[in-house]
Amino acid sequence: MADTPKLSEVEHVKEASNYLRGTLAESLVNPLTGALYPDDTHLIKFHGSYQQTDRDLDSERKRQKLEPLYSLMIRVRVPGGIASPAQWLRMDELADEYGNHTLKLTTRQAFQLHGVLKRDLKKTIQGFNEALLDSIAGCGDVNRNVMCNPNPHESPLHAAVYEVSKQISAHLTPRTSAYWDLWLNGEPQFTSAPNEGEEDAEPIYGKTYLPRKFKIALAIPPYNDTDIFANDLGLIAIEERGQLVGFNVAVGGGMGMTFGMPDTYPRLADVIGFVPADKVVDACEKIVTIQRDWGNRENRKFSRLKYTVDRVGLDVFKAELNQRLGFPVEPARPYQFRSSGDAYGWSIQADGRAHLTLFVEGGRVLDREGYTLKTALREIAAFHTGDFRLTGNQNLIIANIAPEHRLSVQAMLQQHGVAIEAGKEYTALRRGALACVALPTCTLAFAEAERYLPELLDRLDRVIRQQGLAQNDILLRMTGCPNGCARPYLGEIGLVGRAVGRYNLYLGAAFNGERMNKLYKEMLDEDGIVRELTPLLADYAQNRQPQERFGDFVIRQGYVQPTASGLTFHE
Repeated sequence: MADTPKLSEVEHVKEASNYLRGTLAESLVNPLTGALYPDDTHLIKFHGSYQQTDRDLDSERKRQKLEPLYSLMIRVRVPGGIASPAQWLRMDELADEYGNHTLKLTTRQAFQLHGVLKRDLKKTIQGFNEALLDSIAGCGDVNRNVMCNPNPHESPLHAAVYEVSKQISAHLTPRTSAYWDLWLNGEPQFTSAPNEGEEDAEPIYGKTYLPRKFKIALAIPPYNDTDIFANDLGLIAIEERGQLVGFNVAVGGGMGMTFGMPDTYPRLADVIGFVPADKVVDACEKIVTIQRDWGNRENRKFSRLKYTVDRVGLDVFKAELNQRLGFPVEPARPYQFRSSGDAYGWSIQADGRAHLTLFVEGGRVLDREGYTLKTALREIAAFHTGDFRLTGNQNLIIANIAPEHRLSVQAMLQQHGVAIEAGKEYTALRRGALACVALPTCTLAFAEAERYLPELLDRLDRVIRQQGLAQNDILLRMTGCPNGCARPYLGEIGLVGRAVGRYNLYLGAAFNGERMNKLYKEMLDEDGIVRELTPLLADYAQNRQPQERFGDFVIRQGYVQPTASGLTFHE
């Protein structure tokens, strides 16, 4: 008889949680601490929140014999990245009333509120639920926010793909009533909640949900702006004569790894075939259930789908999917991705509607002297009749602007110091850069990212301009740890924090998101980063081939070898 697997601590917490309730109700009203009970810190993630501390203040508070300044980060789902003006206004209001007066636009097209105290958590969640937003499955061992190409120019194709993203999100939302009981006084706002009188059940997830988080993204070629290959499940829209016919399915992507553990690695998803549009939701469910049944529940460092796929093999995984579906997936259809970034500035449709893509550095919507983006967007939302679209690159599209509102939008942004033509105000390197939150709130961060990257870019911009590369797109991505929230291993230049002020430098990812980078130098400080990149950028400026991307160039010149797969990432 095979030995019974030794389950991780989190598996036991989930099993005993009564469908994600645990002792959260007691934790929330405990007046003796700003923290939750230890087991509840795992369960709160399923409700869309992480417990954090302000690490800038930890030493001083410890000296004063005070507990850390605990707060909650809340991740609010925006399926497909599209929010209404009313929803934008509500998130803006909640950020001021209960948060730290900023909004974070994430690399998964979601909102994040930071700095919410435990006593205000329920009021905050109720606040955005009233605007028909929710945070259930914003985090935790379930399917997270479903990403979708936010480009409104692709209509009606985009509209069809967006509808699929909403269907997938609704279908894979947990069915437990715990969210409604804990936060909404038992009054569900959405059809995903159980009907009155029904007992809790999770027909897709089961009582212990998934072994680890699960991420899904959809993209419409030639734009890979959702970085679908970085996801557990990527869906590539296939169209014929302008109509959506189905999706190529890619499985096994994921960015996280652990320093010092070469058995952990980032991995890009593999395309395994094509599924018609009317069967894609079922295919997503079946892939999720395979991971539910086959994923590693003993060691969370090896629990993502990428490790399941590599352990059993792609052929075995595909055969199991075919069996569960009851039909074989078809051969993949041809497609081509050209880029993974955003196109900034104005675009006008034939019907007169306009779209404006704004560069939002670090995805942080805030007000500071001379740049009051948060106020500008609040004032625009008050009269805007279109929508707001969060991109996978932490930027924002003010979409479907009525012709009569275009000049007002432009004037409002200029009045508040917001650059409309990002191509004139910023280098392409800065426009394409991504950063995770990192310090001071992320408990996993070894180094700075969002707060520090603009300072580093000030120095790199000087190098870029000296070499005549100011408008050459180069993807730079920085994270404070190796878990990969800003997808650093898909950066043509990737910087991953090792310690305070020290980063590993990675080079050679593909501009279209179809190849990861490779480690080039370790433990560099700021001077070291600039020192290492300066001659590479000079070489690129002088010796690149026509239309050659930086990531391709450093491989051709032999600075790094290409990464063929996750299993060869550390070679």
